[in-house]
Amino acid sequence: MPHHQKPASPAIAVEDATDQDIAKILGLWEKCGLIRPWNDALTDIAFARRGPNSALLVARRGDDILASLIVGHDGHRGAVYYVSVDPDHQGAGLGRLIMTAAETWLIEQGVWKLNLLVRKSNSSVIGFYDSLGYGEDDTLPLSKRLQPMPHIRRDPT
Repeated sequence: MPHHQKPASPAIAVEDATDQDIAKILGLWEKCGLIRPWNDALTDIAFARRGPNSALLVARRGDDILASLIVGHDGHRGAVYYVSVDPDHQGAGLGRLIMTAAETWLIEQGVWKLNLLVRKSNSSVIGFYDSLGYGEDDTLPLSKRLQPMPHIRRDPT
């Protein structure tokens, strides 16, 4: 190889997460500041992986998980949760890659709309989604907690 060429980096693959990925995914979510005391991430992962209406997707290069998200649908509209890109790799198109994979997954399920929930204070993320063609609907999200808030379990097993 001529000295001015960089060696090719291994390809990035987007695929369903495996059992062996869970600890790395939790570490990524922690690094991205996505873990909240009122959401039990392990329960969310197990729930997303147990049925045909949702999936836990990862973008990986070799053994490294660079991005991830949970995607699912209720038979009518889709949603994504825990959208994460390793801060050391942000700005390289991985957010767009993992969101495109989620959109493709939903289209393959016959879903025609994806709803997002973004904290109003998270202006940089709102700008990112705007660049992907997402916009604000004239709706007000309402919620009701049907079970008590769980405590975070730190053990990924």
